[in-house]
Amino acid sequence: MIVVFLNQKGGVGKTTLALHVAGAWAAQGKRVVVVDADPQGSALDWSERAKEALPRLFGVIGLARDTLHCEAPEIARGVDHVLIDGSSWIAALMRSAMLAADLALVPAQPSPFDGWASGETLRLLQEARIFRPRLVARFVLNRCGARTVIARETADALANHEPPVLASRVGQRVVFADAARTGRLVSEVPRSELAAREIAALAAEIERIAR
Repeated sequence: MIVVFLNQKGGVGKTTLALHVAGAWAAQGKRVVVVDADPQGSALDWSERAKEALPRLFGVIGLARDTLHCEAPEIARGVDHVLIDGSSWIAALMRSAMLAADLALVPAQPSPFDGWASGETLRLLQEARIFRPRLVARFVLNRCGARTVIARETADALANHEPPVLASRVGQRVVFADAARTGRLVSEVPRSELAAREIAALAAEIERIAR
């Protein structure tokens, strides 16, 4: 399975989600590769810091180019899952990543502004489905405040949206920043059980809808 995380709006947590879902799957014994398709190289930067932390369960490679849809199937041939950390602002790279994927996930924070900012991403998704009609897409609510009204209202608004929103949500937690800074996953950071459970639930839901 090839999954891409992308949104034209930066700062929504696509790199964080891609790396942590990869970690959750790898911990289950699955063979996983993360493809950093963003010229900013955030996933690659994390991977470099990770070399100094704990042994990694999955690899990270850089392929920020518009031929990714031609190269990704070969990468996927030798593993169970490929997760693509897509570009935030280069349409050609976003389009290529979508054409490579079985599932496109659009991370968004619980805010009307994030929904509006996702418009260009959804337009590219519609274009990609012309060539890849079986491409599945979902919103992912990330950085949700605990039991906030706006998170509930955003989830309700997206329930009948196309694409719809996943049931799993990931909270706004300092532990994700701590993990990124030290090249670790939340499952490897003390007192991060809640964050780790949220990531595990997200990883399980992604697998269910992609079958």
